[in-house]
Amino acid sequence: EENQEKDGLGQIFTDFLNMPAKMKALGLVQFLSWFALFSMWVYSTPAIATHVYGLAIDDNKSATFNEAGNWVGVIFGIYNLVSAVYAMFLPFIARKTSRKMTHAISLAMGGLGLISIYFISNPLWLMLSMVGVGMAWASILAMPYAMLANSIPSGKMGIYMGIFNFFIVVPQIINGLIGGKVVIYVYNSQPIFALVVAGVLMLLGAVAALQIKDTE
Repeated sequence: EENQEKDGLGQIFTDFLNMPAKMKALGLVQFLSWFALFSMWVYSTPAIATHVYGLAIDDNKSATFNEAGNWVGVIFGIYNLVSAVYAMFLPFIARKTSRKMTHAISLAMGGLGLISIYFISNPLWLMLSMVGVGMAWASILAMPYAMLANSIPSGKMGIYMGIFNFFIVVPQIINGLIGGKVVIYVYNSQPIFALVVAGVLMLLGAVAALQIKDTE
């Protein structure tokens, strides 16, 4: 049994090293996208409370902080709603352009949405930022898999889909380990910059998506 386990792990490692070129390219796009998403989920409330509502970084007990937190809950609901609607249009957009172009446009909209938060002083405008994020979210959940499916050897579909999920999990683990320290020491305890950098990473993801060699 031990030998079988070793063989199994060895095979996974071998397959990881020999993954198709398109999968590596998609892996980079996924890594950038999910690193950005994790930053958004973790830092939106403190970023919006301090930067949009003007609270001090250590003020997390006041009524205004609760108001900011509640509003973040509302705008997150908006990006999920946008995502559900936009997802229905993805196949149409992909047919008119291409799958990689569809993903690149969606990620770019998400990146601009996140960066726009820096320039907002009225919380209502954050709803507009989340339209872009919703577009990116819909595409992240669909387009990479659509592009990946036809580049994997049929007998390896299961193992490569498992390996592909590394590119979702690993960036979130890395961000979880270093993100807090980066906000304190690099961004001088201003979490808004975590969202701006997340936006830049999504834009880089859009550029990386355009480099993928994808045959329909």
